[in-house]
Amino acid sequence: ENAAPQNFLHQSFAPVADPLAKAEAAFRVSVADRATYPLDTRAGRPLPEPADGFHNEPDVDGAVQSARDWALAALAATPPAQAIPEATTAADVDAAIVRGVRAGTAWAALGPRRRAEALVKAAEQLAAHRGELLGIMAHEAGKTVAEGDPEVSEAIDFARYYAESAIETLDLSGLVFTPSKLTAVIPPWNFPVAIPVGGVMAALAAGSPVVIKPARLTRRCVEVAVGAIHKGLADAGVDTDILQVLHVADSDLGRHLVTHPDVETVVLTGSIDTAAMFANWRPELNLLAETSGKNALVVTPSADLDLAVADLVKSAFGHAGQKCSAASLGILVGSVYTSDRFRSQLVDAVRSLRVGPGTEISTVMGPVIEQPGAKLRRGLTALDPGERWLVEPMQLDDDGLMWSPGIRDNVRPGSWFHLNECFGPVLGLMQARDLDEAIELQNATAFGLTGGIHTLDEEEIAAWIDKVQVGNAYVNRHITGAIVRRQPFGGWKGSAVGPGAKAGGPNYVAEFGTWRDVEPVTDPAAWLDEARRSDIATWTLEFGKEHDPSGLRVEANVFRYRPVSAYTVRVGHGAKEHEVKRVVAAARVAGVEPAVSERAIESDDAFASRVASGEISGRIRVVGEAPGLRAAAATRLGEVTVLDAPVTYHGRRELLNLLREQALSITKHRFGHVKEDAA
Repeated sequence: ENAAPQNFLHQSFAPVADPLAKAEAAFRVSVADRATYPLDTRAGRPLPEPADGFHNEPDVDGAVQSARDWALAALAATPPAQAIPEATTAADVDAAIVRGVRAGTAWAALGPRRRAEALVKAAEQLAAHRGELLGIMAHEAGKTVAEGDPEVSEAIDFARYYAESAIETLDLSGLVFTPSKLTAVIPPWNFPVAIPVGGVMAALAAGSPVVIKPARLTRRCVEVAVGAIHKGLADAGVDTDILQVLHVADSDLGRHLVTHPDVETVVLTGSIDTAAMFANWRPELNLLAETSGKNALVVTPSADLDLAVADLVKSAFGHAGQKCSAASLGILVGSVYTSDRFRSQLVDAVRSLRVGPGTEISTVMGPVIEQPGAKLRRGLTALDPGERWLVEPMQLDDDGLMWSPGIRDNVRPGSWFHLNECFGPVLGLMQARDLDEAIELQNATAFGLTGGIHTLDEEEIAAWIDKVQVGNAYVNRHITGAIVRRQPFGGWKGSAVGPGAKAGGPNYVAEFGTWRDVEPVTDPAAWLDEARRSDIATWTLEFGKEHDPSGLRVEANVFRYRPVSAYTVRVGHGAKEHEVKRVVAAARVAGVEPAVSERAIESDDAFASRVASGEISGRIRVVGEAPGLRAAAATRLGEVTVLDAPVTYHGRRELLNLLREQALSITKHRFGHVKEDAA
């Protein structure tokens, strides 16, 4: 602030005549005008119209008294009881699927624009039920107001964004899109409104009916959200059987749902172990899963340490660390690790977090949702060799749900805490000699969901962005709280299962179905020429460029595509020569040199064996048929992705097989002052 042009200290050293008189005049004007200053919220005021017509829903402004009164009323309201009975037999599951498939025929026939109109009405109802959603999240999931309110905004954003996305992405010249017959959405408990609604809205936008199986611990949250969506669908004159809640506690019934032949797509947010179980149950399943994360925030000596501490604490302990995106590790470079100032600020900030129930508006960190399991309990109570507590976590209640936050110091490379996800309020500190070693430590885990860096050195930022292996990368800000379209969410490596399109991004809706060329290929040479033109045009206009559709002045939110590191083309039974040439040519447009395995040289069994043994990793593009391959790949989920959809001519579909999506979010200001090049 002292460096701002209007500040007295700045003017004292600048060629300004009589700076004291200038300051006095400004002060007198402010006193005279004090009654005219607007005190109402600025949230929701009209913004410049974006190119695609989409606006993010604003959160409630907690600085306004009326908003605080509203939040208190929402927390005080009696939460609803579970209204939908539990499915107890396979027949109950089958009946729900039959109803969904029946209603889905008419829903798919509406087309993207009519479906989008219905989803917008659903978004309006979600907004109208913000208070009920906030209250049930606090009571059932322990979410604080500060954590729950943005989640409602995100759910609304998903509905509106996917409505727009379906219109833009499901109509590709020369291609036919067929939505999944039925989608099962299996969400987590930690984001009990936004993630369930996101999976539901993406599937519905694509034209696929949905059965949602809520997490056991947050059933009522999903019921309230689906109830609001049903009101919106009914307002649009749509059969609400296209979205059904199915409470299933029995594991055999859960397996019956996932393996049902009419369930063509499953959306899972959970552990990599659960995803692997589903894939082994049914290898041919279209499984779209966001799985685990072991995320780190790097702090270099060039960082603003005040901001770094604030963002590290927010990233590590928001919702008691129960986020797949949470910062579990702080990697401190060079002198930062030994800085008394940094350590004392971090310790003080963590000890000052007010722990309490989510139903109290003053709570900063809420409870864990259930008694810690083996991993989290180890993380909260046991140190590895060489480690020590900077802040030791303490159990604060008899039920084992309230824990004070903790900091483990001197976490060693390759140690248990370095590599394992704990999912709770504990942060580990690691030391790195330099930025290169910090990036090595950050990339050393099996996961690649989120990551961050705090540094004011532009060269360090560029080096980190080029090397970090995460789907969501954050610079000089916290590493949680991804916003729809602004930071599409999804990881790399073991943090993602499936083709890799990010939730809240431009390619996600198109994953809920299959694509094929409208016409059969009668002239392979002409078809290959058309494919080449489509690849080049798509690469030039979209995939080869960085995009920032939000266009914020204070924050760059760049969406970009990075070529995969390993790509194998499996030429299987029934493969056509022009299809093989087409996928190889697409790889080269994307800058990827593919390995090719031909059935005539290597048998299906031999190829599947190499995949299962770990000899082949990365993405495998199947042309024709490859028996046994999906079953082999299911044993190495997160390391191998099988892509066996029909080969099409269109660059937007084929090139995506070769690319990983990445979202970069870079803060452009410090303490409210925007960098000059951001103006």
